Amino acid sequence: MPKYLVILLCGGLMMNSAFADDELIQRVEKSRAVVKEFMGQLKSELQTAMKAGGPLNAIDICNKRAPEIANQLSEKYAWDIARTSLKTRNLLNAPDTWEVKVLEAFEQRKANGEAVRPMAYYEVIETAGKKHFRFMKAIPTGKVCMNCHGIELSSEVTARIKTLYPEDKAVGYVPGEIRGAFTISQPW
Repeated sequence: MPKYLVILLCGGLMMNSAFADDELIQRVEKSRAVVKEFMGQLKSELQTAMKAGGPLNAIDICNKRAPEIANQLSEKYAWDIARTSLKTRNLLNAPDTWEVKVLEAFEQRKANGEAVRPMAYYEVIETAGKKHFRFMKAIPTGKVCMNCHGIELSSEVTARIKTLYPEDKAVGYVPGEIRGAFTISQPW
């Protein structure tokens, strides 16, 4: 991060004051809306799957539909939209260097007592000579997440996860922890 950026904490969202202008605020608001759209669609499909067939059905939603939803939204908005975590289930969702730093900062913010649900961060960065607006919104681990991401999983769930994700590290969570984050990158 360039040294000239000043970091401010404002309502749970860290802001780079050097870039705090109307366009930036509009991008933050739009990013929050897109995350809400992603989260709403995924949550709805997961709830339907859980009611229809329990956690095994939900695993299929995360395996197939979550990447499809991310791709549909990426095409719709012409942005890169995804989910990531420090403990990935799907290696295709592994965080890049910037995302690792933000996820680690989220963990520190949580350790300092900040609530996970509203936690977000944005920054304008330069990569390969091009500026990008980056946004991340923390995903809190909910009670229902324990079926597939908790400490004690059923043998059926464990077997299905190992089949789909042999390198899975996304287990051992308790409610309230940071499960990962929605991540957005837009050309600046």
